[in-house]
Amino acid sequence: MAGLDREITLRFLAEPTDVNFGGKVHGGAVMKWIDLAAYACAAGWSGKYCITAYAGGIRFVRPILVGNMVEVCAKVIYTGRTSMHIGLEVKACDPKFCQRETTTHCIVIMVAVDEDGQPTPVPEWVPVTQRDIELRDSAMKLMEMRKKIGAEMEAHIHP
Repeated sequence: MAGLDREITLRFLAEPTDVNFGGKVHGGAVMKWIDLAAYACAAGWSGKYCITAYAGGIRFVRPILVGNMVEVCAKVIYTGRTSMHIGLEVKACDPKFCQRETTTHCIVIMVAVDEDGQPTPVPEWVPVTQRDIELRDSAMKLMEMRKKIGAEMEAHIHP
C-alpha cells in the first residue's frame, strides 16, 4: 500500500563482472545499483511506476572490491507533488567480517508517472523525527542549489 514504506535496503555480493580496469567495482555498476534501489524505494512509497529525473551529489568515498557484501539503503527524504527525493547510502564489507563502511552516497529524484508517462501525484511524506526534519530541510536547500547550477549549465548546453 502506497505511503507506508519509505525505506528499502538491497543486499548482494559484488561480482567479477562488476570490476573495472583498476580491479575495483566500476562506478557505473554502483550507479546502477543506486538507481535500482531508488526505483524500488520510490515505487514502494508511491505505489506507481517511477522514472529517474535527477541523480546528483554522488560521492565515491571508498572502493568496493569484488566479493564484498554490498548494501544499498534508500529512503524518502522529501516529497513534492509528483516527485520523491531519495537519499541513498552504499556500504560494503568483506562478508567474513562484515564491518560495513560507507562507500558512496547521493540523492536521486524520482517522478511517479501514469500509464501515459505523465507525472502523477504521490503520497506526501511528513517528517516526524528531528533527523527526518533535517533531511527534508537539506533536500529543500539542495533543490535551490540545483536551480542555480541548472542555470549555469545552460551555458554549456547552448553555447
